[in-house]
Amino acid sequence: MIRVLLVDDQALIRAGFRALLEAEDDIEVVGEAADGQRGLALARHHVPDVVLIDVQMPVMNGIEATRQIATDPDLSDVHVVILTNYGLDEYVFDGLRAGATGFLVKDTEPADLLHGIRVAARGDALLAPAITRRLIGEFVARRPTALPAGLSTLTNREREVTALVAHGLSNDEIAAHMVISPTTAKTHVSRAMTKLQARDRAQLVVFAYQSGLVTPDDPTRPA
Repeated sequence: MIRVLLVDDQALIRAGFRALLEAEDDIEVVGEAADGQRGLALARHHVPDVVLIDVQMPVMNGIEATRQIATDPDLSDVHVVILTNYGLDEYVFDGLRAGATGFLVKDTEPADLLHGIRVAARGDALLAPAITRRLIGEFVARRPTALPAGLSTLTNREREVTALVAHGLSNDEIAAHMVISPTTAKTHVSRAMTKLQARDRAQLVVFAYQSGLVTPDDPTRPA
């Protein structure tokens, strides 16, 4: 059972998400909060698998709440998915830096929302939508930071895997693309994350754009 916490200051949004999620046999909504501070408290109380959180809220915004969840050792298995609007795209990069697993737009299709929550719950890539990758590329370009020291130690295979993660491929899809076993693909991803000191796959995507392994003009997904 995937346990989800809803954090949004709009009651109607929360009610809609709750109705959609609780209609699924494998998803349970464990709580709701109307601000980031209350959401953080509920996250510490329930330790959900996924926190679905809005950006702009009273008391504590979604970015700060995400940062505190991501840095709390007791919440290391909690995956934060930030809800955003096309008009709030400037928050994407800040959210990734804060430790978000990924992003969903509020007007996403119900099937995509459900898929995204299931993907986030297993800790896999939640950056597949083209709009999200394009935004990451734009904001990395606007806010360049020092490249991770371990970049030069990546093998060719690890570089390829990092690029495929940035394209939004899961471990199984990477394995099929590279004609290797899923276990080997997972090993390559884990080694790349260790060398780059990436906290999660989302941060690995940021490094892929920063290093030039992937650019916003790349095809949506490898064939």
